[in-house]
Amino acid sequence: MLARHFLLGDNQSLSTLKRSGSRKRGFISGWLIIVALTCLYLVWLVYRWLNQPTWTHSLPSPFTELLDLVEMAAAMTLILVWVGLLFRQLKNRSHGRVSNLNLYQLLELSPTEFEHFVASLFRRKGYRVVVRGGSGDHGVDLELFGDGSKRAVVQCKRYRDTVGEDVVRDLFGTLLHERATRAFLVTTADISDAARKWSIGKPITLIDGDTLVAIGDSLL
Repeated sequence: MLARHFLLGDNQSLSTLKRSGSRKRGFISGWLIIVALTCLYLVWLVYRWLNQPTWTHSLPSPFTELLDLVEMAAAMTLILVWVGLLFRQLKNRSHGRVSNLNLYQLLELSPTEFEHFVASLFRRKGYRVVVRGGSGDHGVDLELFGDGSKRAVVQCKRYRDTVGEDVVRDLFGTLLHERATRAFLVTTADISDAARKWSIGKPITLIDGDTLVAIGDSLL
């Protein structure tokens, strides 16, 4: 049930996914526009420098120089745009990559690596994620932002032992202190029945190790 809740999401996550899909379509459209402009520029270069149209030679010298400058400016602009798009693509892949890790591999991660792994899962779900883990994080490893002012907090527990009720109670206190709309506990361990029972009726989602692996597999 918890895996279903995370994978399908509530109204907030559904609308966030729609917005993420719109951003993705806009990004693809941007690529198509740049490709089209680049093709047009290359066609123009072939037309001018290989076909050598007579009308370009009949232009006054100032116009010929201006045409050369426009060509150079267009070339530099396209180069910069392509470099920016490729850099953004590589950056998104490096920050948003989700590996198919099993529980043993997850336990081999450092606490910071585990936090970034969990962050990558939420990014794949369409959330904007801020990593807060470290000293002075006040029990919040990740912040999730959805529609409007809605915000969720995440605790990442790379544990081997079963997570008990006390951890969930502390998370609920963090939720109230942070004035967030929802809290997530993401762990590599099992979660006790007492902890699950205590969280019923509260805006808390518990994700144990097996569920985490299943989510990672589904988002590949």
